[in-house]
Amino acid sequence: MSDAKPRLAVAVKGWPRLSETFIAQELLALERAGIDFEIWSLRHPTDTKTHPLHDQLRASVHYLPEYLHDEPLRVLRGLFAALLRPGFWRTSAQFLRDFRRDVTRNRVRRFGQACVMARELPRDTQAIYAHFLHTPSSVARYTAGLRGLPWAFSAHAKDIWTSPEWELREKLAKDTNGAGFGATCTAFGADHLNALAATTPVDLVYHGLDLVRFPDAPTRTQRTPDAPFGMLSVGRLVEKKGFDRLIDALALLPENISWHWTHIGGGTLDADMRARADAHGISARITWCGACDQPEVIAAMRAADLFVLPSRIAKDGDRDGLPNVLMEAASQKLPILSTPVSAIPEFIDTGVHGILCADDPATLANEMTRLAETPNLGPKLAEAAHARLHAEFTMQPGIDHLAKRLRTLMHP
Repeated sequence: MSDAKPRLAVAVKGWPRLSETFIAQELLALERAGIDFEIWSLRHPTDTKTHPLHDQLRASVHYLPEYLHDEPLRVLRGLFAALLRPGFWRTSAQFLRDFRRDVTRNRVRRFGQACVMARELPRDTQAIYAHFLHTPSSVARYTAGLRGLPWAFSAHAKDIWTSPEWELREKLAKDTNGAGFGATCTAFGADHLNALAATTPVDLVYHGLDLVRFPDAPTRTQRTPDAPFGMLSVGRLVEKKGFDRLIDALALLPENISWHWTHIGGGTLDADMRARADAHGISARITWCGACDQPEVIAAMRAADLFVLPSRIAKDGDRDGLPNVLMEAASQKLPILSTPVSAIPEFIDTGVHGILCADDPATLANEMTRLAETPNLGPKLAEAAHARLHAEFTMQPGIDHLAKRLRTLMHP
């Protein structure tokens, strides 16, 4: 990469993260499109593995103080430098208004991280781009105010549905140092944000898949109704993924179905989900793989008969957007059973590209039974999903649009 190019700073919550392949895919594609950037991460990595995508990225990575007391001298240097900047008083006033409505250490941490980032950004930085509209965008917004830079964001799911409305409105209004533009990966999310936006346009940019990274779908032979039925789920063990209800549903499956369920992913509810399976007496039919890299995920998809993702809306309003893992399953012609939550119907028309049903255990069990006992149904749906993926959900159109937006942000 040439230092003569305009430099973009990309703010992320943590880097690298196995559960956020869509961010790694996008950044690698932007890098290959000639966008010169560095990554600024609010947190250090916690995953012990990386995806091949992470290893291919050439951009340098900077880690901000995860907690301000971890690096007090670095934070003080950032604060003293910020005091000398023309944008300090306006930005600090914005921070104080935010703090009065969100009296948390997290809010103070974001302003401290922004002071550090503003001091340490290369001089030729011309814009900031944040992945997620909550904490990374808060740091990006404060940093942009201190440095007098434009900023933009990409919103996804939790950040849209659990952020307070006042904060979303102010990040979407340029007179409160809002973003120059926003992007989000679902029409459902774009409609919601555009309804709140005063002056910031929010574009629909599907992540799509870079199909070059995926092997051709395997040739799947039709199973017989009494053959073993392998089901797979990939997702964090958190409330919005609905795996508690899926485990309850597995316990309701008829005895004549020789099923096995494999789960890939970590999460805060890991122990709870294992205990739930134990209580139902079905643990012997479950394989818990933990966090896996993408080649391991694809291998599991090629070996399975059904992909199940029973997404739902969590108590705090958190929900999925359009999980990339559904498109990954479609790339391998793996039949999909999911729920009509959020933007999932934007990819799957139920009965055409997969099955979308209610997330209660009885309904899930009925649909799993139907797919197991009707061997020709799943492959027919999977063929249609595979065709739609290739026709409408490839990565490059979104990357082209985003790269154009970012170049305009850096060259207003």
